[in-house]
Amino acid sequence: MNEELRPALKAAAITAFVVGTALVFLHPPSLSGAPGLLTLIVVTIAVVLITAWGTLALAGRYTMSEGEFERLVVRSEQLAREPLLARDATEFELLVADAIDRLPHEFQRLLENTPVVVSHRGAEAGAYGHYFGDTVARGRYEDRIVLYQDTLERDFGHDPQLLAAQVERTLRHELAHHLGWNESGVSELGL
Repeated sequence: MNEELRPALKAAAITAFVVGTALVFLHPPSLSGAPGLLTLIVVTIAVVLITAWGTLALAGRYTMSEGEFERLVVRSEQLAREPLLARDATEFELLVADAIDRLPHEFQRLLENTPVVVSHRGAEAGAYGHYFGDTVARGRYEDRIVLYQDTLERDFGHDPQLLAAQVERTLRHELAHHLGWNESGVSELGL
């Protein structure tokens, strides 16, 4: 489908749904006979489909292939194991390394088994960072913290000090999720 038409088609579909729903509420179909029943079935199906679509749209469509994720993890682990590779590290990767170095020692130890990965897929995810895993307490799944360079630089790159502060804040935010805090709990921590 042509990418230029997609927004117009979405807008038309939403408009048709809203107008149709309004008409059904303003002039409800009678349930007598096949036309009334058919109208009720069509409206019910439309409501279910639009609700499902809206839920998916609000949840986002973040998907990163396993291969891409593994490539990023391998790169991060190589930088950690081989200090000479750090000279090839990007400026943003060095900001992340500095943020890790500024963490209290106890939190740095938590990251010994939790890769911190830099990705350029933040716009797709609609986030500055993500924690993937099952918290430090459960440990049933591999833990990873992803920091999104594209969105962090987009929103804070105009000021190097502000960018460094936000990288550290995002790292601490995702580390709090690793420790088991939910989103509201992390917010209460000021992260």
